[in-house]
Amino acid sequence: MNEAIKISNLKKSYGTNIVLNGLNFCVQQGEIFALLGVNGAGKTTSLECIEGLRKYDSGSITVNGRMGIQLQSASLPEHIKPLEALKMFAKWNKTTPDKATLEALGIYELAKKQYYQLSTGQKRRLHLALALTRNPDILFLDEPTAGLDVEGRLSLHEQIRRLKKMGKTIILASHDMAEVEDLCDRIAILSEGKIAFIGTVEQLGKTVGKHYNITIQTARTTEKYESDNIGETLLSLLTQYKEKEEPIVDIQINRGTLEQHFIKIAKGV
Repeated sequence: MNEAIKISNLKKSYGTNIVLNGLNFCVQQGEIFALLGVNGAGKTTSLECIEGLRKYDSGSITVNGRMGIQLQSASLPEHIKPLEALKMFAKWNKTTPDKATLEALGIYELAKKQYYQLSTGQKRRLHLALALTRNPDILFLDEPTAGLDVEGRLSLHEQIRRLKKMGKTIILASHDMAEVEDLCDRIAILSEGKIAFIGTVEQLGKTVGKHYNITIQTARTTEKYESDNIGETLLSLLTQYKEKEEPIVDIQINRGTLEQHFIKIAKGV
């Protein structure tokens, strides 16, 4: 696979506050890539530098292809209609809106509505359609399903997968770990302005070790435990409950979630 984006030794400071401290990573063409980080890790600054919205101090950014950016919100006039907005964006970019894409996103269904009348999910779909007016090779999605109901999330996920099949490279910024796990080929975790981890979700699990969550339910209580040694911990817990003469109703055991793995690496714990 060829590189859609290459970041080399990227540095950015705000006064004495170092936000990006020699950032290095690549995004391959045709993959869905998530850039994650806790607040203050440099995620937003990184994306803004790549998108050309913010100047950086040193290093290099190579982007191979046209970019499209879907933001969480857009400053569209309240009374503009979706198709009017699309025509305006298309004229600015000297393109013609793709009818198949508009059909897939359900934009024609919104033809008679004004922007202020759209639901959160409908606005998300319109913002995505606007980002696609340039027929971009690389698409940036910032919290694309924030505020959507289950049906809206599933619909937008379907569209994101469709774009991947069309060969688009997608950079996803999301706080929804389930969404990241479901959609992304690879993830990168930022910590203190550098990449603390890059790879697949499966590789992340192997990196942080065999972390388990144990939930034990009795007639009176439900207790949660964490362990890196499931055998010893479970044996000890069962002995404790037996000594307390507290019958166990149910036991649930699962591997740590992506969110737990993310926090463990992002915060260096």
